[in-house]
Amino acid sequence: MDTRQCTRIFRRFQKLRPEPTTELRYRNAFELLIAVILSAQCTDVAVNKATRKLFARARTPKSILALGVAGLKPYIRSIGLHNSKAANIIATCRTLIEQHGGQVPQTREALQALPGVGRKTANVILNTAFGEPVIAVDTHIFRVSNRIGIAPGRTVREVEDGLMQRVPRVFLKDAHHWLILHGRYTCTARNPKCPECGISDLCEWPERRL
Repeated sequence: MDTRQCTRIFRRFQKLRPEPTTELRYRNAFELLIAVILSAQCTDVAVNKATRKLFARARTPKSILALGVAGLKPYIRSIGLHNSKAANIIATCRTLIEQHGGQVPQTREALQALPGVGRKTANVILNTAFGEPVIAVDTHIFRVSNRIGIAPGRTVREVEDGLMQRVPRVFLKDAHHWLILHGRYTCTARNPKCPECGISDLCEWPERRL
């Protein structure tokens, strides 16, 4: 897909959703970090249900660390992989206190050094909490980017690099949210809603159903 076509798509996204944002519920960068760690292989709805109870009890690195792994588990037991996530969250809280004064760092390198935080999670924090023009490629974004032709790639990193090259900078801050919401509600894995799609006339997917 050429740059002009890509620009038209993101102009359309902007018109359809002028102020896109994450569906995870949070009040600060730390709460977002915990929510994103929990969201791996889990829905935002399930994460929000768990964090609503957790954050009512503990919502700082110090207070969550005080729970310990055993104390944290009951709050996130409904979340997939909750045992490993509990261990990572406690270790991350300890690292934040010991190395960052209890604050969430604002560099990808420092974020990825936290237990349970990979490149995708780091990019979500950089983009959503700190407004950095980066894109976190999840399964929705990977599918949409390949399907509609914006940034085809065989790996997550190839798609991320392709998006960073092709998406006009003016749209980069919101591109992550536009793509994930499009993939979640319209360009779904099964039975994509092509007749309802706001960019169907710009899509390059040869199997689109109009």
